[in-house]
Amino acid sequence: MRAVAASRFYSSLSTGDDSTIYALSTAPGRAAIAIVRVSGPACLDIYKALCPGKPAPRPRYATLRTIYEPFNAAHDENVLDPNALIFNYPAPRTVTGEDVLELHIHGGPATTKAVLAAIPRCTTASKRTRYAEPGEFTRRAFMNDRLDLTQVEALGDVLSATTEQQRRLSVRGTTDRLAKLYEGWRQHLLYARGELEALIDFSEDQHFDESPAELCASVSEQVLGLRRMVLAHSHNAMKGELLRHGISIALLGAPNAGKSSLLNCVIGREAAIVSQEAGTTRDVIEVGLDLGGYFCRLGDTAGLRKHQQGHGAGNVQPKDLIGQIEEEGMRRTKARASESDVVIVVLSFETNAAAAQLRLDPEVVSTASELVRSKDNVVVVINKSDLATNPQQLEQAIQTTMSALPGITADRIHIISCKEAENPRSSKSTAPSNNSGIQPFLQGLINFFASLTSPTTPDVPGAAEDPSMWQDSLGASERHRLLLVDCADHLEAFLLAVDPALESVDGGVEDHGDADIVVAAEHLRAAADCLARITGKGEAGDVEEVLGVVFEKFCVGK
Repeated sequence: MRAVAASRFYSSLSTGDDSTIYALSTAPGRAAIAIVRVSGPACLDIYKALCPGKPAPRPRYATLRTIYEPFNAAHDENVLDPNALIFNYPAPRTVTGEDVLELHIHGGPATTKAVLAAIPRCTTASKRTRYAEPGEFTRRAFMNDRLDLTQVEALGDVLSATTEQQRRLSVRGTTDRLAKLYEGWRQHLLYARGELEALIDFSEDQHFDESPAELCASVSEQVLGLRRMVLAHSHNAMKGELLRHGISIALLGAPNAGKSSLLNCVIGREAAIVSQEAGTTRDVIEVGLDLGGYFCRLGDTAGLRKHQQGHGAGNVQPKDLIGQIEEEGMRRTKARASESDVVIVVLSFETNAAAAQLRLDPEVVSTASELVRSKDNVVVVINKSDLATNPQQLEQAIQTTMSALPGITADRIHIISCKEAENPRSSKSTAPSNNSGIQPFLQGLINFFASLTSPTTPDVPGAAEDPSMWQDSLGASERHRLLLVDCADHLEAFLLAVDPALESVDGGVEDHGDADIVVAAEHLRAAADCLARITGKGEAGDVEEVLGVVFEKFCVGK
């Protein structure tokens, strides 16, 4: 029954194109091996034309063959590749659900070009063979029910992963666990909707084991728990986006605190100008890097300092005045910090006649305090520790920082020295020295990333029994998240329709005397439809739109 329903659904997406497609599935250029993939009804015809007089290869076994020019005598002058491995995969148990032929040939550019040029000449006009479009092999796998839509999207993540955390995230999505979970939720909602509609249609004619109020209460409690799980998945999807697209980090501090020096130390090269003159950074300098497997976008920003009033103040030096360019740079700094996932506040020691002291610019403290209150994503670095003469000064700096920035704990404060991290000019190493504090700071930052991207488990009975489910929820994409939020909104609307007196669904549902069951059932249908659109079981137009976006990022041979 499922196969029939699936075939009807996928046929609505099909364009009626029964052509055979082929493409180079490995990277172009010189290589030891090149793989040419063919999918469609003409696979065996292509094989017979390229390997005349040879029997069909045993399915799913490597077969050594000589490839010739199609429809030419098997002479040496017609050889395209003297030793090629041929793999024959008959439908339907293939990657696309169709007949698949793979040619593992020598990877020289001329050999690859000759084989690709020969394939379309192997078939007649009635069996059209053409070069594949980007992502077309995967599209056919989806249409033939070999992959669901969540797996198709995860495959795109696999192809684009550049860091270890991105790779792990993409692997979670390639299984069908998420799709099965969402489909289970959808079936549960459809069943609950059926119960309510039966209550509407047959309540006067049939005897029910439960009263209408009892039935509504039972369904509502189930929907309430499901809504919490849906919201947890949507929240975890946001964390997954940090892994997928990178964690945005802003360096925030006063001029000459060492932000640019810290950036250069972290990435191991001079990406930002470092000078004793304050204000050398006027705009945001962004650098992408792999930090402990996490892709990060680290932004060096203009220094923040308190505005000086120059009018009528004869004691204000020209260097203390803030011009229009510096003011615009400060505005961009605050904007970047407010948009970032992590903010690193760079403080520093300064020397005076007595001893080294921690410099706390009022503008930096004010901006950082607001970020701690609103987002709690702040890490503090105290630079120029080489100026401190004893450990007590370092400990006092930590206590002063915690007093100036309420909410910042000692584990989020790191003492470093970018000066000590610099290597001798004769050294070719780009690694910071061990006594600079840079390595402990980076490890602390990685630990902070791990806590930032760890999945949330809702307070629902049984939710903690399967931790892997919540790890998998990190693989949900932004498209999934938006649909999950819509689903949760419809579930909330259902609960409010069942109990109009309810102000907040989080407190539970008790009274159902005035329930509008017709409206409530419609909200269950809409919530189930949101889940269907995630896995590709929604309307054909919705699926085609999603596929168009997904396959824009695919290579031709995938």
